[in-house]
Amino acid sequence: MQSIPVDITRLGTMTCIVAPEVRLANRETGEVKTNREGVPVYTVGVAVRQEGRRASIIEISVNGEPVGVAEGVRVTVTGLVAFSWAMGDRHGMSFRADSITPAPPVTPPATTVPASRKGGDA
Repeated sequence: MQSIPVDITRLGTMTCIVAPEVRLANRETGEVKTNREGVPVYTVGVAVRQEGRRASIIEISVNGEPVGVAEGVRVTVTGLVAFSWAMGDRHGMSFRADSITPAPPVTPPATTVPASRKGGDA
């Protein structure tokens, strides 16, 4: 399976819509999927919205539980790669990231109040 690096600077706003869930290797036994170092793998549902376009939803796998990531939280994704896959007549894309963290808060631009509207002598 070939990995395809994703330019996250072109993805726009990213928001967690499904909180991190541990990924299962075996649903019947409840065995948790781990990476080579034994760290549990988590999956996070993320809505991606570019300016003026509708949102796409992708599930991103990440090693370890993303701290502070919950539904409705804007997130920053680093090291995002895509993988194409095919199994029989099914095919698709899967995504993996180095990390998913809460995005820093957006500070609205400062507004200036015209001198004539500021309080003062009437």
